[in-house]
Amino acid sequence: MLRKFFATGSLLCVTLLSFAQQNSSIEKVTPPTDSTATVADEPEKKPALTISGSADTYFKYDFAKQGSNNRTSFTNANNTFALGMASVKFEHAGDKVSAVADLGFGPRAMEFAYNDAGIFAAVKQLYVSYAPIENLKFTAGTWATHVGYELVDPQLNRNYSMSYMFTNGPFTHAGIKADLTVGKSGFMVGIANPTDYRLLPAGQIEKKFFIAQYSLAATDGIKLYANFVGGKNPDTSVVNQFDFVGTFAVSKKFNIGVNATLNRSQAWDGSKNEDAKSWWGAAAYLNLDPSDVFGLTLRSELFDDKDGVKGFGTSIFANTLSANFRVGGFTFIPELRIESAGGSIYSNKDGAGTKSAASFLLAAVYKF
Repeated sequence: MLRKFFATGSLLCVTLLSFAQQNSSIEKVTPPTDSTATVADEPEKKPALTISGSADTYFKYDFAKQGSNNRTSFTNANNTFALGMASVKFEHAGDKVSAVADLGFGPRAMEFAYNDAGIFAAVKQLYVSYAPIENLKFTAGTWATHVGYELVDPQLNRNYSMSYMFTNGPFTHAGIKADLTVGKSGFMVGIANPTDYRLLPAGQIEKKFFIAQYSLAATDGIKLYANFVGGKNPDTSVVNQFDFVGTFAVSKKFNIGVNATLNRSQAWDGSKNEDAKSWWGAAAYLNLDPSDVFGLTLRSELFDDKDGVKGFGTSIFANTLSANFRVGGFTFIPELRIESAGGSIYSNKDGAGTKSAASFLLAAVYKF
């Protein structure tokens, strides 16, 4: 009797699990491994059109009650509820040609496309690609930068607030690029408008930037990226930025991300470009996932702008601890951020300069 009971229960569980997988919009259906099943012999058919997106909102509180203490992207609100971005991404793929239209609406999207005006600011990415052979692809349009560890879409980051390296760019490129894969290595080269310009300002010089990336999938758990972007801006300044990203899967529950970047800028003095001034940054991301529904991330970042290229004139050490509570496509993120600087770039409760700042936020992110 017990054997029949367990056999019946097992059959019922398998049936229910199979039904749940077929009706889930966020879980991948695994094909049967039985070599005798006919579906395993058929090639997987991918849908021609894929639609995905996200929505996010947050509440942030600065312990000194000074909204000006925030110096990074997308979390400028203080002691108030704020909107992030509503995003929808359309991807259409043919045999060799594909297209992506990635749209965003809200404060986050407006900051990301800060050089654009009106409805054009809603375009996060818009590009077409052609793959004449399996390992080679050409892309033309505008796309999010290859530089850095963090991404504009909140569901793709574990910290909700952004790093100083992300904030100081680049954000987007508009032009043409080629991607080539050879074994475990990837190569990307491209020509683009100056950083973050989809359309160059009238009356300014029209130069192009060179962009490049080398990637290496050293093992299944180690991936390395060397990035470059450089050229002459519309204001005639010359910029060259070198960037490195690495991801290291220590175990199934713990992985590490690292990012380091160096930017060298030569301002125009009216007759020539001045000597180069630099800013640089380095960050480590410690990602722990004890379970599928809970994760922790500690981001520790050192940002140095002692040359004043970005207006700080000092170095900054920022630590951000974020918890991720996940249910389906929903993620709830409580986050504590503590910063200190070599100079008094923050404000205390009385409005006087201080060398440290702290804030707390609660964010809700949904992806589909």
